[in-house]
Amino acid sequence: MVVNCAGGVDRADTDTLQELRDSFDRDFAGNVLTAALLTAALLPRLRRPGGRIVTISSIAALRGGGESYSASKAAVIGWTFQLAAMLGPEGITANVVAPGFVEDTEFFGSTMTPERRQRLVDETKVGRPGRPEDVAAAVRYLASPEASFVTGQVLQVNGGALFGQ
Repeated sequence: MVVNCAGGVDRADTDTLQELRDSFDRDFAGNVLTAALLTAALLPRLRRPGGRIVTISSIAALRGGGESYSASKAAVIGWTFQLAAMLGPEGITANVVAPGFVEDTEFFGSTMTPERRQRLVDETKVGRPGRPEDVAAAVRYLASPEASFVTGQVLQVNGGALFGQ
């Protein structure tokens, strides 16, 4: 099993074209390239059948809101779809978990204000922020034998802030 959960967001200024380019480079390196390299390195060790690849994306990939971050998290979805198509015949599944607002992580850093927190909670239909264990449960399911017929999917974990398709 491979779980690609490293990544982050570049919060640097993007006032110039060079700054914008650098921001995209950092977000794509941290969110896409790390996942692709780790998966490629471990691919020969995955069980056939039964191997699992789960990659963490974001609600931002599906609705925008973060320039290079949104683009990089959308890119891992397309890449995962390709993996699912390529590896499905070998019995390996590849899926994405796309969390929404998850509290008790370092993701938002100093950018979280009480007003922003309340706005993000209000966007959910369940009336609360996500917890790390909510995301972990989705990953655990996709990595389990019970998910052997689930591949090429995006499992949103966002409390209804964005509905699936």
